[in-house]
Amino acid sequence: MAYRTFRLVIGLAAALAAAYFLAEGGRGIYGALTATPYSADALTGPMTQVVAAIAVMVVFYFVFLAKTSIKRVLENIFSVPDLLKKIAFTLSLLCIYRIGFHIPLPGLNQGELSRFMEGQATGPLGQAMEYFAMFTGGNLQKCTLFGLGIMPYISASIIFQLLVTVVPSLEKLQKEGQSGQKKIQEYTRYATVGLCIVQAVGIWMAIMRPNLYPEYADSTGVFLMAIFGLTAGTVFLMWLGEQIDEYGIGNGISLIIMAGIVARMPWAIRELVARASLKVTGAGGGEIGLVKIAFLVAAFVFVVAGSILITQAQRRIPIQQAKHTRGRRVYGGQRQYLPLRVNHGGVMPIIFASSLMMFPNAIAKWADGTWHNSFTGFMAQAFDMRDMIYQFVYVGMIFFFAYFWTTVQFRPKDMSDQLRDYGSFIPGLRPGKRTADYLERVMERITYCGAAFLAAIAVIPQIVAFSMDIPFNIAAYLGGTGLLIMVSVALDMVQRIEAELIMRNYGGFLSGGGRIKGSRG
Repeated sequence: MAYRTFRLVIGLAAALAAAYFLAEGGRGIYGALTATPYSADALTGPMTQVVAAIAVMVVFYFVFLAKTSIKRVLENIFSVPDLLKKIAFTLSLLCIYRIGFHIPLPGLNQGELSRFMEGQATGPLGQAMEYFAMFTGGNLQKCTLFGLGIMPYISASIIFQLLVTVVPSLEKLQKEGQSGQKKIQEYTRYATVGLCIVQAVGIWMAIMRPNLYPEYADSTGVFLMAIFGLTAGTVFLMWLGEQIDEYGIGNGISLIIMAGIVARMPWAIRELVARASLKVTGAGGGEIGLVKIAFLVAAFVFVVAGSILITQAQRRIPIQQAKHTRGRRVYGGQRQYLPLRVNHGGVMPIIFASSLMMFPNAIAKWADGTWHNSFTGFMAQAFDMRDMIYQFVYVGMIFFFAYFWTTVQFRPKDMSDQLRDYGSFIPGLRPGKRTADYLERVMERITYCGAAFLAAIAVIPQIVAFSMDIPFNIAAYLGGTGLLIMVSVALDMVQRIEAELIMRNYGGFLSGGGRIKGSRG
């Protein structure tokens, strides 16, 4: 009953959306055909609306009506109340995040700020703001309650993960298990508040510098209100992410970042349609010709396919179970595999590297604007996203965080001890130190391959887009890093739902979608 109601609601929404697109597209096509002089480019937008209407109905049919595995999985999800509650809880918190995303800080002249940002949209400041919004889930362009996004929490997490490896007291806390992890998490929250205050002060001073609010120039009350508002917004986002981790499904921080990217994708598509031209190379003035559109389609396919491939890729280590004789029966002896993920860190190396690379970019541009000289000019040029030095540093950061995340999460000694305790071993290797050394050596090699492939997926489409002069706001969401993050986080979400369904004897996305044979209940 719940599934039928859900399908009915989605069907009505899809029908209304398709009808709206068809009506607007038909009216646009009629106007373009009857206009004088006739222009073929005028048909691009209306035809896109018609295609969107058809796509909405086709997707609804294959997801909810056709006999596909997706339809069966949705039915299974509605048959598991606990899983349905987790998904509903996660979606409700993401909706709260999107509502807070649009709440402006009190006392600010939003109209003046919007006009200033529109003038900076194509400049370095506008690109930096868009880049910041992509990887933090914030909105500094309008200075809303969640303006800082989740960036301070990510920075604090990186700092404490680095400190754990060099500070003995923190390392001792980590080895204490769950209680130690909770203590480190508490320190991370305190550090987040401190970083929020520092970043909020810097951002507010940057906003005040263009004299957008001369009436607030000497107002201490408005200054403190903005600082506390931005800090409270980030702390609330941190709390939302932790609630999703504990009571929802998926990684809360990654889902918040993905929600911000998904919300901007329709805007990127609309911008692409507005700039699209039926000419091969476009006619200048920001137009996107057929060659650039073909590249965006190819980049979209490459990033999606590459993300799935690198996330699913594994190196399987053969594991042999020792034989045990109990009475007259012999147990064990089976041959199994230990799967090691090629990209053990998932999308986190990209998020961490991109988050940290925002600081040199912003600082260099600020320093060049304040104290312009040859050195600041060189640094501003070097850390521009279009420069090769920036790309090389970005790739190096991806490699660093890929190995760093693997070092933090993957414990070869503990895994070797577990294999020995369960009576399993790797053929040709003694349990203990030799097994641990072998697992560490294999993980180092496959992490190098995973990091290289991850860097290629993130950097190559971005470099080509810059060389073809495709706007960053379009390339990042339709064939660049933003799309990579979205696909990776969505795939992780699908795998978690799959595990929940299989644990309750239901088929998932990869197991046919039906009820598992031989299960009870």
